[in-house]
Amino acid sequence: MGFLLWKWCGVCVHTALIGSCAGTGGILTRGEEFLAQRVGCLEPTAGCPAGTCGSRVRTARAQRGCTRSGQRARSTSPCPPPGAARGGGQGRAGPGCGEEAALSSRERAGGGWARFGSAGLGGTMPSYTVTVATGSQWFAGTDDYVYLSLEGTAGCSERHLLDKPFYNDFERGAVDSYDVTVEEDLGEIQLIKIEKRKYWYQDDWYLKYVTVKTPLGDYLEFPCYRWITDEKEIVLRDGRAKLPRDDKTQILKQHRRKELENRQKMYRWKEWHPGFPLSIDAHSHSELPRDIQFDNEKGIDFVLNYSKAMENLYINRFMHMFQSSWSDFADFEKIFVRISNTISEYVMQHWKEDFMFGYQFLNGCNPVLIRRCTEIPKKLPVTMDMVECSLERNLTLEEEVKQGNIFIVDYELLDGVDANKTDPCTIQYLAAPICLLYKNLENKIVPIAIQLGQKPGPENPIFLPSDATYDWLLAKIWVRSSDFHIHQTVTHLLRTHLVSEVFSIAMFRQLPAVHPLFKLLVPHMRFTIAINTKAREQLICECGLFDKANATGGGGHVQMVQKAMKDLTYSSLCFPDEIKAKGMDSKEDIPYYYYRDDGIKVWEAIKSFAEDVIHIYYETDEVVCEDVELQAFVKDIYMYGMRGVKAAGFPKMIKTREKLAEYLTVIIFTTSAQHAAVNFGQYDWCSWIPNAPPTMRCPPPTQKGTVTIEQIVESLPDRGRSCWHLGAVWALSQFQDNELFLGMYPDEHFVEKPVKEAMAKFRKNLDEIVSTITERNKSKKLPYYYLSPDRIPNSVAV
Repeated sequence: MGFLLWKWCGVCVHTALIGSCAGTGGILTRGEEFLAQRVGCLEPTAGCPAGTCGSRVRTARAQRGCTRSGQRARSTSPCPPPGAARGGGQGRAGPGCGEEAALSSRERAGGGWARFGSAGLGGTMPSYTVTVATGSQWFAGTDDYVYLSLEGTAGCSERHLLDKPFYNDFERGAVDSYDVTVEEDLGEIQLIKIEKRKYWYQDDWYLKYVTVKTPLGDYLEFPCYRWITDEKEIVLRDGRAKLPRDDKTQILKQHRRKELENRQKMYRWKEWHPGFPLSIDAHSHSELPRDIQFDNEKGIDFVLNYSKAMENLYINRFMHMFQSSWSDFADFEKIFVRISNTISEYVMQHWKEDFMFGYQFLNGCNPVLIRRCTEIPKKLPVTMDMVECSLERNLTLEEEVKQGNIFIVDYELLDGVDANKTDPCTIQYLAAPICLLYKNLENKIVPIAIQLGQKPGPENPIFLPSDATYDWLLAKIWVRSSDFHIHQTVTHLLRTHLVSEVFSIAMFRQLPAVHPLFKLLVPHMRFTIAINTKAREQLICECGLFDKANATGGGGHVQMVQKAMKDLTYSSLCFPDEIKAKGMDSKEDIPYYYYRDDGIKVWEAIKSFAEDVIHIYYETDEVVCEDVELQAFVKDIYMYGMRGVKAAGFPKMIKTREKLAEYLTVIIFTTSAQHAAVNFGQYDWCSWIPNAPPTMRCPPPTQKGTVTIEQIVESLPDRGRSCWHLGAVWALSQFQDNELFLGMYPDEHFVEKPVKEAMAKFRKNLDEIVSTITERNKSKKLPYYYLSPDRIPNSVAV
């Protein structure tokens, strides 16, 4: 009844509102506040210079803010200065400050009552329906004032306050609709401007999208998926992807150019260490642009997560027991038995076996090092007499090599790397072994010779399966430890995390949000810069967590990345090319290489999807060449991210659609599938400490026949380092909360039907791969699922 009185008579409005203030302690909605200002009941009084009801209105909003789901509570406050402008000085003016002049055209229409849903008394003014979607993450909503302006080919609207009476606008997860009436036709809507003005204190808002229904009934979608912070404004284009050549009007060209100029100021290149790929210019996670920060920084706090992991694993009682050795292999079960799973338990039971040792080169968490041996290197002087008992085909070693049955893994990169010296109480050691492997008659890969150093000599013996049990076991442990170091620093850190960050920074710097390649790539860059920044802040920095348990901590990992950069080539990131270059491409010769088999399937699915999108927007190769933003993106990666090294083979420009499809596939595959393959198996394969020691506390043996079980246990990590290692591999193997897996694109950056059809085809192809992998794994004691698309996150975020 109160609403009816308000609509017909300003006097009744005044009376009703004053009564409401008196009877409820001033709890008014934002709509009541507007009405109160509109009829003048918020005029200053002697008791309250800013207006008695105005103070109560603000108090009411503060009280209402306390109840918002997932939002921070607001407190009451004294009245603002008399006549202070609302909404950052750009909204409705305070009483006595030209209130009528500050009203938007929509508020003036129909005597001001069109604000509440009437179409205007004349019925002739165009009306738009605007729908605003707020994000569902914590603290995504806002109580700030939000204004909208429409800009069309025939004119621009005045800005309109988006506000509904008796309603809490822009709640977390809400989708709110508003009618916006303008004085004249605006033509085709080209841009919309969203402004946020402070209500009481800074209140960030995550805007997902805005849709506009025109007077003619057409719907326009304006994707945003960004945070609006402070008293900022953003200008959005409709969701149709456009290349630079598609923009014909100056206003659209200017918007495009200005967006990139602003981005290039925020996303700046910086050298973290000499020789590294360049990274983001930010010292901490909090310095990053809000749009790329984690929603909840605590969720990616390495110190907190590692400590929590050790607590969850019931091993925190050991975490400070540095220099305290385990008594035997069984003693390691004290920190293992509570956390075993199918694969890790199998590893614990079979880790000493040659089959398990060789299998991990194919399907463990570092399946990228093994290659077919075409010639026995001179630095590994293996003779036929040494390995004859391991060969099963009655062939010489040279003949086995020619037939493709010999494989090699060389850890030369570790040669000369400094071991961790951060703990003066514990001397730590590294080795650079060479391991020769053989494909037996069962098509299993098994080791046949191990040399623990790069230079042959009397003090660097070649260990063989025919040697004493503990000699051979310790040699294999040293290889597994070296493999762990290469995996962590090169395979994982450099070739997925740091490379993906290069792709991310270049994308934000050179591709505007309207560009189809930005829309295609942005889901695969989610949180990548943030996780890397946090790692530089806590994990791999000087005196970081990496130093606690790893023999390559204290600077060794930096040396490794610098040395590994010479092998970081474009072709090595092309999955099929790299597999072929290593001689590992034949399914008949190497039938149990599931990393290869599943990786090829996922690569082809991604490439097909990239081709479908490319053909929608690039009709010919000439269009690719003319896309200046694409070429700037490619050049940024080459010049800054990869330091302009010609030998690395990264293209300086893209000239054909075919090459563009490959380039985009490299980016998407690296940021999704490749990272999944080498990250999420860490707990499975590294939780049993003897199978992946993060450090060794005794030097490599220099002669045979002297190794004892006590020496092996003394060489392995102490209790404290074992616990930190275990907490690390557990934490790193966990998916993020609300993880988005390959093919899941809930943020609709694309609005065009052909692209959505391409996405549906992509998901169908991925589902078929999932089914194939699931069926194969049913009969496997050691299932391989790291490249199953339903377990591949879209981006590097952990």
